[in-house]
Amino acid sequence: MKKYLPLSIVLFLGLVWNALAQRPPVDREKLEAARIAFITTRIDLKPEQAEKFWPIFNEFSDSRENTMRQMSALGKDLENISEEEAKSRIQKRLQLQGELLKQEQNFVGAASKVLSSKQILMLNNIARDFNRHLYQRSRDERK
Repeated sequence: MKKYLPLSIVLFLGLVWNALAQRPPVDREKLEAARIAFITTRIDLKPEQAEKFWPIFNEFSDSRENTMRQMSALGKDLENISEEEAKSRIQKRLQLQGELLKQEQNFVGAASKVLSSKQILMLNNIARDFNRHLYQRSRDERK
């Protein structure tokens, strides 16, 4: 079960970014600053940890986003593809899911040199909590 946790973090973060991309324009800088502050506070990052953690996290996020975009592209124009193309896309999707898992494993390995295991484990819940926070805030602003 523990080996699937990193993949679930990756997939969840990918879905969140995808959902945010479909909404009206958002100030990306403010969103990023809010995310950094939220995560930093929640996992109680010390300044020396933050200095080392954020480059690792940002590199991981960038590679994950790229892989998620590739996976998303595989689901487009499905009505007009052959059975052979469908099989090829399935294989490519499985390959990309494997890459996501490897990316997550590499991230956990690098992050474990900076963070405690508990802090790394908390990242999964924090991503979900941050999205709830954003959702609640946007609901409150619409009232």
